[in-house]
Amino acid sequence: MINRIYLKDCLSFKEVDLEFKEGLNVFTGPSGAGKSILMQAILSLFSLSDVKSSLGEVSLIDSKIKDEAYDIDIDDEIIIKTIKKEKVRFFLNNQSISKKNLNSFSSTLIKHLNLKDTSDFQSTKLIKFLDSLALKRDKKFSSLKEEFDSKYEDLAKSRKALKKILEDESKLEDLKEFAKFEIDKIEAINPQVEEYEELNLIKRKLAKKDKIEDAIKNANGVLNFNSQVSTALELMEEDSSFFDEAINELNNIFEKFSDSLYELEDVNIEEVLDRIEKLSSLQKRFGSIAEAIEYKETKKKELESYENISFEKHQLEKKVSKYSEEVILLAQKISSFRLESAVILEKKINYYLKFLYLSNAKIIIDNKELDSNGIDFINFELNGVNLDTISSGEFNRLRLALLTSMSEFDIVDNGVLFLDEIDANLSGKESDAISKVLTKLSKSYQIFAISHQPQLTSTSEQHFLVDKNKGVSSVKLLNDEQRISEIARMISGEKITEQAVDFAKDLLNK
Repeated sequence: MINRIYLKDCLSFKEVDLEFKEGLNVFTGPSGAGKSILMQAILSLFSLSDVKSSLGEVSLIDSKIKDEAYDIDIDDEIIIKTIKKEKVRFFLNNQSISKKNLNSFSSTLIKHLNLKDTSDFQSTKLIKFLDSLALKRDKKFSSLKEEFDSKYEDLAKSRKALKKILEDESKLEDLKEFAKFEIDKIEAINPQVEEYEELNLIKRKLAKKDKIEDAIKNANGVLNFNSQVSTALELMEEDSSFFDEAINELNNIFEKFSDSLYELEDVNIEEVLDRIEKLSSLQKRFGSIAEAIEYKETKKKELESYENISFEKHQLEKKVSKYSEEVILLAQKISSFRLESAVILEKKINYYLKFLYLSNAKIIIDNKELDSNGIDFINFELNGVNLDTISSGEFNRLRLALLTSMSEFDIVDNGVLFLDEIDANLSGKESDAISKVLTKLSKSYQIFAISHQPQLTSTSEQHFLVDKNKGVSSVKLLNDEQRISEIARMISGEKITEQAVDFAKDLLNK
């Protein structure tokens, strides 16, 4: 539930600091005082409306939300802040959060009923409600639904694999030809790992062959003075072994390199360069010779799979057929549970509609093509007509009946409910009915409602007055005496009559 809100510089409001209780919280006041602005400002703290205040904060307790990403445990207090300067920034428990992520986070807790919100009557949503009710009534439904979900996942995977094979089959010859072309292209070169580096080394040696031979020839002269240097060192009684070892090492290097140069005599430089060019083209395309060889092996496996495609297709077709039969059978069993739940939910909705001076709500389950929700498509009608054709007043009352029914069955996650003038354009008896249903619903939800009717206002747990003076809006919690005066004003207008005061007292006493 929302425990407290704080707003600063929010259009006509300079500052708002309010604390709330569980149950029904109602905002009243003259037209144009800022009631809708205030409600939209509260919704903006949850990223459900545009932020207008320079600073906003809301604290929530008993939210029953667990979110490891923001280190929130079930019993933790949640604080959401908004700061608006050049741009709007959102914070969840002092951690920065994007508007999109905050909106997603809030949707698990906050429900805003407005005229455009038809989501609760969508087939997928109604299916979820009926399944939750079925689970409440019969624990066997849980294992049935789990089996269906598992089998449907297998079916979906097999269908996807079969679809790919059918697509591949339609262009099989092209795929075979391309795979063969790629394999032949690499095999024609027949690259070997590290060959490219070895050939480049040969290329460098060939480029310097003549220069190296001349250099070795010129340097060989030093070897002719080997005995003279050794004699001089002996006369000086110095050990000549270091010099002898150095001369031997030098001689070995010259001989080894001369041998390698000799081996290059039969090397065709044009062939080497041509080979390097071919290997280089593979390196540029694949990154390395090893990756080119790996790509060739992959294409060989693909070609092999293309050759086996007929067998694979036959096997997958058998799987799809088998899974389809099993899933449809499970879907039919699920559908029977939903039919039973629909009868119970429909009866409960019509029970509340009777209080709201409406009747004949009908949940109609039709068959559709199998998908992850089964074979059921659910339509909702009121008095035999589609919900698109009913009035906004009827639609609002129908939503309340549905929400209250689901809440009574405990098949929805309770939270915070925002109602913007839910009793607008209703008669006194209709408004009285709305108040009775909301009183019931407020045992499961914390409700925030704007009202212009005394019936709903008188049943609230907390009554807040929104007023405007010299262009500045304010809001305050009313005590018992102030509530009588405000409800009397709602009854008789600015000139409060004694009869209006008595009626207000009577409403509050009830």
